[in-house]
Amino acid sequence: MSGEGFPVKIVVLLLVTMLGLAAGVLTYQVRDRNQRTEVASLLARGDPARAPEIFRRYGCTGCHTIPGIAGANGKVGGPLVDIRQRVYIAGVANNDAEALVHWIVAPSAFDAKTAMPDTGISEAEARDLAAYLYGQ
Repeated sequence: MSGEGFPVKIVVLLLVTMLGLAAGVLTYQVRDRNQRTEVASLLARGDPARAPEIFRRYGCTGCHTIPGIAGANGKVGGPLVDIRQRVYIAGVANNDAEALVHWIVAPSAFDAKTAMPDTGISEAEARDLAAYLYGQ
């Protein structure tokens, strides 16, 4: 009799172990994302929570694919994915928060022939967008 319950105990133990590992991975991912968002907010001095509305208001979503922004699947400009891992912004400026903010506000100041328009976005709004992009 005791031999028949042995496989069930192993299965239960394996399931509990797998659930524990999955919970640990999920906790790590949430903590990592929260930490990235916090660091990005400090670096850019902006609020990433305001970014989705700003992206839509200025038409960024029509030209760029932007992770986490519904409908932002434009193909005109480059995808705004993994910005924090890039060496350059638009191939013309070192990737740091101040350069990204300046690029968002006045891209033609970096390259007169850029397809990205000067949209009239404020520095404060650009900081919110930079915080969002660096937090992704």
